[in-house]
Amino acid sequence: METSRTPQIPHPSRWLVFFTRYWLVIFVIGYGLYAWLPFLAPVLMKLELDGPARAIYFFYSFLCHQLPERSFFLFGPKGMYSLAEVQAAWHNTNNPLILRQFIGNPEMGWKVAWSDRMVSLYGGIWLAGLFWQPLLRRLKRLPWWGLLLLTLPIFVDGATHTISDFAGIGHGFRDTNVWLSTLTRSAFSPAFYAGDAFGSFNSWMRLLTGLLFSVGAVWFIFPYIEESFPAKSGPYPQGSQGKETR
Repeated sequence: METSRTPQIPHPSRWLVFFTRYWLVIFVIGYGLYAWLPFLAPVLMKLELDGPARAIYFFYSFLCHQLPERSFFLFGPKGMYSLAEVQAAWHNTNNPLILRQFIGNPEMGWKVAWSDRMVSLYGGIWLAGLFWQPLLRRLKRLPWWGLLLLTLPIFVDGATHTISDFAGIGHGFRDTNVWLSTLTRSAFSPAFYAGDAFGSFNSWMRLLTGLLFSVGAVWFIFPYIEESFPAKSGPYPQGSQGKETR
């Protein structure tokens, strides 16, 4: 007498089914660790766990310039410091290779291992991924030209910062933004035009352009990821609203 047996899914296929079903959860957890680990460095410094903290600073130094005047600080009186304040506490230099070594002190607090732009960019990708299922997935897939439009601001902002820094940190046209003051007829306070502190034009541009790019990247790429799992979700036909089709 023959007995029926339930077909067993091969071991590699079970992993594929698991990843197909939970890929977004895996992304949110795994990528979230990568994106937010730089905030653990100042926490560890505050707890006097210098070794693990410096290991995080060292690892992320290959991925970010970590210039202190363009980075957030925790556990201090201010969230960001001007170049002059950093120079007074560290070395009176404009050399970025020396400036980036400053991680803070007990009086000023400790630097996050990401610059403000990287916080916005990588943190923005994580947040957009978190809201992908309930929000962005209901929209039309972002076309390639839409991704280019959302990438253009960060490209222009990053390129002009780089060109400006060739004149020396603190001496380029993006440090004074005289051109912007002229265009706006000095409608804002002097602090808005000069430097990199939070609330300045430079700071706002780094944060906003990073966020625009991150939303565009998720909006453009995630539908293709879902399409690669036909057992879970169907394709996104042209003109669809990003919902599954069966």
